[in-house]
Amino acid sequence: MATALKGKYRKEVGPALMGEFGYKNVMQIPRLEKIVLNMGLGAAIQDAKLIDAGVYSLTRISGQKPVVTKSKKAISNFKLREGMSVGVMVTIRGDRMFQFLERFITAAIPRIRDFKGVSGKAFDGHGNYTLGIKEQLIFPEIDYDKVGAVKGLNVSIITTAKTDAEAKSLLKNLGIPFRN
Repeated sequence: MATALKGKYRKEVGPALMGEFGYKNVMQIPRLEKIVLNMGLGAAIQDAKLIDAGVYSLTRISGQKPVVTKSKKAISNFKLREGMSVGVMVTIRGDRMFQFLERFITAAIPRIRDFKGVSGKAFDGHGNYTLGIKEQLIFPEIDYDKVGAVKGLNVSIITTAKTDAEAKSLLKNLGIPFRN
């Protein structure tokens, strides 16, 4: 099931990027590879129910079941032992990725308080973009009563772009509102 955003990428964004950067082959056009949603739940050391709430949130947001991440080493100052659950993450690809990005742009981002646009400086130098969200309640799928505490999450958008300028142009053409 193709989304409107995927159709927009094929019909408008691809040809626009081809003209802007002078690509000679359509395979050079940057495209979305995957989106990774990550929710760190360090407080889950004391309260294991936070992991269940995180799994519920990311399942509702992404449409697929997330993986519970475990600690790699023990840190005594944080009362953390190796193998304890410290977060949840999910990787979205294909049509689900486009569905998520479309919902993120049209429904979730406008619900952020005092929103002036996302930062255009959060690229990693290889064409990938990471955005931090302070509360998962901006997604309309989340029921506030079923979430114990408000948690933030990271949204990493991984592209095939070689440079940050190409990735920023791709994301801007897809509809992500950058402030700078």
